Parts: sequence; structure tokens; C-alpha cells
Amino acid sequence: MPSSRPTDDNTIDDTLEHFEAHGAPPLPASNESGWVEHEGARIWYASYGTGAPVILLHGGLGHSGNWGYQVPALLEAGHRAVVIDSRGHGRSTRDARPYQYELMASDVLAVMDRLSLARAAMVGWSDGACVAMVLGMVAPERVAGVFFFGCNMDPGGTKEFVATPVIDRCFNRHRQDYVRLSATPDDFHAFVAAVSEMMRTEPNYAARDLARIRVPVLIVQSEHDEFIKLEHAEYLARSIPGAQLRMLPGVSHFAPLQRPALFNRTMLAFTARVLA
Repeated sequence: MPSSRPTDDNTIDDTLEHFEAHGAPPLPASNESGWVEHEGARIWYASYGTGAPVILLHGGLGHSGNWGYQVPALLEAGHRAVVIDSRGHGRSTRDARPYQYELMASDVLAVMDRLSLARAAMVGWSDGACVAMVLGMVAPERVAGVFFFGCNMDPGGTKEFVATPVIDRCFNRHRQDYVRLSATPDDFHAFVAAVSEMMRTEPNYAARDLARIRVPVLIVQSEHDEFIKLEHAEYLARSIPGAQLRMLPGVSHFAPLQRPALFNRTMLAFTARVLA
């Protein structure tokens, strides 16, 4: 059964029943929040605490509130946590252009400029992990390190999609949150189609592209990831200079929600190393 105390270190929500019903715990009060006008979109962000900055980049179809277990952990560790709703997700808007990971990476840089952040650690989950890795390629001077959880960097890294009750529960929560937060609450199906098209056609980075990455990278793969092949995670760790691979046992693509204490230990060890 899901824990009745969702912020407890003993939280286990492997089936995502709690997440479907209630979402992640609410984010704390922010020091600063707002929107950045960039490339035809209004990008929502929020910043919490002080200290060395960590930017959290959520997965496709989700929003920043999905980091409700991670922001308090980063604050307790003495970090500044920054969350960003990707364009078209959550409170952020988009224009008519197709979704592109490189465009979303440029949105992150615009938020960093607004917050006067010269450099930050990037913690990315699924689509957010790809955005973080793109930043490590194109703007290494702004990136202290990339925590890359549950994503591919070329089409060969994904498994054939199989619907499961866990995926369905996550999708249902995303639908509810989109209707609640979005400036276009009636457009959920068009939103899903557009994001899905990006996932189908991107990313397309070759081994030679990965070999040029010079920031610290941790590839994090869950034992039961529904979308990403283990051999792809191993390939990324081999192809990126100095990259390390960490396995998270007993969880799936939704580890930050299923067993946040396990995920947070790995995340905080990474941020302590790259921001020392």
C-alpha cells in the first residue's frame, strides 16, 4: 500500500496509486518564481533556498511539481534548487513549432540568465535528462555535471512500448495536472501528440557526439525501466568520457516517486561530488 506519509523517508509507492490520487508532495514556498519570455514561449520557473544551484528538469508530459520529494532533500543538503516547467508543460506555454530538445535546452539557459546563475548541476529525468545532456554538449561552461536518469540519446535506446497499470496511473495524473495548470487546459490530447512526435523522432546523437562531452556525467538506470534498454545506459556510460553508471534496484522509470529516499541518496551523492 502507498505510504500515508508521503514525505517520510520510508515512502514506497511502487504502484503509483498514491501519486495518481494525490500527486507528489507540494513544493515548498519559493524564494522567487515567475516566467521568462523566450523563443515564442513563457517559461515558468521557481527557485528555492541558497547555496550551490541544482536545476531539476522533469520528464515528458509532467511538470515541476513532480519533484516534490527531491526539492526538500536538496534544500536540507544546503543546495539551491531550481525547477523549470518545460515549454508547453505545466504553467509554461509554447508556440506552434514542434517540440525539440535543443529548443528546451535553450529555455533552461534563459532561466539561468534570469536568475544570474553562471553554472549549475543538472538533474534530469526522462525527457529532462536529454535536455540536461544537450546542455552538457552545447554549454559545458554552464553545467557542473549531468545526472541522467531514464532516457535515451538515440532511437535505438528505447524499448517497444507496452502499457502497464503503473504507466496508466502516471498518465492519468499528468492529464489531471495539465488541465489544472496549463494555459490551454483543453489541449491535452494535442499536447501528448506533439510531445510523442518529439520522442519518436529525437534525440539522434551518435557516439562521436557523446565523446565530445567533457562535463561529469552520471548515467542512472532503474532495474525495471519500462522505456529504456539497460544496454543503452551501458553504451552511454562507455561512450561519454569519465561517465559513471548507477543502477537503482527495485524501481522503474518512476523511481523519484516510487522510492524517493533511494533516488535522493544517489542524487545527493552526485551533487555533492560535482558541486564540491
